[in-house]
Amino acid sequence: MSNKVKSGQEILDDFFATIESIEGVDPNISKLISDLYSEGTLTEARIKNELEQLRIQERNKDEA
Repeated sequence: MSNKVKSGQEILDDFFATIESIEGVDPNISKLISDLYSEGTLTEARIKNELEQLRIQERNKDEA
């Protein structure tokens, strides 16, 4: 075990790399958040827009 202290960036990178495996988190939402982080576009506006798109897609699936 290493005593190296992780930087804030390393902690965020680790979190977003594993967010999809967190139990109880919707896989579509976790993938969305992870992708936005990877793209460098993780902003409140982008999250809101992308979540709305997910809702629309889910609604369309349910209606089909």
